[in-house]
Amino acid sequence: MTIDRPEARNALSKQVREGLWAGTRRFVADDAAAVLVLTGAGEKAFCAGGDLHEMAETALAIPPPDFLPQFGRNIDVPKPTIAAVNGVAYAGGFLLAQHCDLVVAAEHARFAVSEVKVGRGSPWAAPLSWLVPPRVALEILLTGDPLDARRAYEVGLVNAVVPAGSLRSHVQELAQRIAANAPLSVRAAKRTAYLSAECGRGEAYARAEEIWAPVYRSADAQEGPAAFRAKRAPVWTGR
Repeated sequence: MTIDRPEARNALSKQVREGLWAGTRRFVADDAAAVLVLTGAGEKAFCAGGDLHEMAETALAIPPPDFLPQFGRNIDVPKPTIAAVNGVAYAGGFLLAQHCDLVVAAEHARFAVSEVKVGRGSPWAAPLSWLVPPRVALEILLTGDPLDARRAYEVGLVNAVVPAGSLRSHVQELAQRIAANAPLSVRAAKRTAYLSAECGRGEAYARAEEIWAPVYRSADAQEGPAAFRAKRAPVWTGR
């Protein structure tokens, strides 16, 4: 899914936001789509954030809950998502990258929660101190200054930094590796990874047992060992 407004650094106009909602819903509903890759058009910006001209014209105060899709917050996206950050990811662009499960950045990418510089808000950044060390999260939020791709990798905000020319192929290969795995196990693994952000250790274990029980009972759980024994590639059915 590509944000295609390069002339405005892929800023989040109403039309762009509507397109993000439509694309996300199509991905969730499409059983044949295993992994969503989100990126921006052009070479300068993944997404520069909200359209400030539009905000000024509409006198936007508090954005409504459905202002744009926030994976796992206002729309359930059970399948894996990857942000391919091809340039600046500021404000709402940072939001979009943050809400993806994995992030791969081009070497020239930049990340910033820049709301403090324009008097806006970033309540969506509440999970940031779970993704990076709390003092790094505080620096990002209090200064509004950008992090380059290398620093973002060092603090754990992104999974990999690659040359711009290799971004698409690297992310495609990563998505294919994920898509080759058993789909029920992949979805359960994603849910398990987020448990520690939602509950204490004991509850996390209990909820993880509930998440994985239907996976253990599935046909795919029998197919995996059978394929290994027969020395063939497994054929996943998602059941």
